[in-house]
Amino acid sequence: MLRLEFKSYLLDFKFPAGTSRGVMHQRKVWFLKLSKSSQPEVSGFGEAAPIHRLSLEDIDKVEAVLKDIKRKLSRLQMPFNRAEAYDLVRGLVPEPFASVKFGLEMAFLDLLSGGNKEVFDSELSKGQGSIPINGLIWMNNLDHMKEQVEQKIQEGFTCIKLKIGALDFEKELTLIEFLRNLAGDAVIRVDANGAFQAREALAKIKRLAAFNIHSIEQPIMPSQMEAMQLLCNKAAIPIALDEELIPVKSSEEKKEILDFLKPQFLVLKPTLLGGFVHVEEWIRLAEERNIQWWITSALESNLGLNAISQFAATYDNELPQGLGTGQLYHNNIESPLRISEGKLFYDPKKSWAKIPV
Repeated sequence: MLRLEFKSYLLDFKFPAGTSRGVMHQRKVWFLKLSKSSQPEVSGFGEAAPIHRLSLEDIDKVEAVLKDIKRKLSRLQMPFNRAEAYDLVRGLVPEPFASVKFGLEMAFLDLLSGGNKEVFDSELSKGQGSIPINGLIWMNNLDHMKEQVEQKIQEGFTCIKLKIGALDFEKELTLIEFLRNLAGDAVIRVDANGAFQAREALAKIKRLAAFNIHSIEQPIMPSQMEAMQLLCNKAAIPIALDEELIPVKSSEEKKEILDFLKPQFLVLKPTLLGGFVHVEEWIRLAEERNIQWWITSALESNLGLNAISQFAATYDNELPQGLGTGQLYHNNIESPLRISEGKLFYDPKKSWAKIPV
């Protein structure tokens, strides 16, 4: 029989984290602790971290869903392997609750590996490798964003991602010009979070292209299929789908959207897409179509970031991943993760802080 415990936790941002969809000061997550009744001293930990206005799940109902899962798990046996764990989670968690699926998958995989927070076996988790990541520039006033840019370059990041769409577009172009002049060979990604109007997107992207931009994430809001198809086909900068993928769950739907839109990149977030099993399928379908991809955390604590990073490390992908958000919080969980020279490392000799659940 299985025992599930869970507890909510408020993460406090070190600064107002701005996107085109608003500013965040705090972030509510749920930590999960899973064990076998016959061996309660060994636990697997997970994290459910839905995002307000972005996750499809009703955040106010997460607690009730977890209580129901706890009741059902008390009558179930431990799965024997990863595939069985994925199947069990699929049957336990209602479809809209993507972050709960991710958190429960993570807890099962941790428990299967002995409860050492080694969710996936990789060179990273052994302390023998690293993952290149992008340095993220959050929206703020122009001067503060320039300060962030300078700091990321000084820290050794060679790939910079800028959130755009909230400031005046001319100011944002000034910022990108500043970055390009400061670091002429930097890889620059921009993320509009759907801020552009469909009728203006091509013209704005053309102006951005003057600065040799690597890609633009989700230039327009999702579910505008014809407009997005046009952008993927005609835009002067490669398009990366992000929010567009969140509601898509079945294999057939995934194939249809990739075949219709033909994007250049996918941005894959396990918390928003419904866990590792969905991300694995997106990767397989993308690679069959010669679509490139990278994996991104979605403002989880270091606990969730650790699992996503280990997952990313199991793939041979040289693109910088979006895995640096663990530095955002005053009260994050102390972990063996560290960032140096634009890369994410894991030190297996360093201990984890106690997970508050």
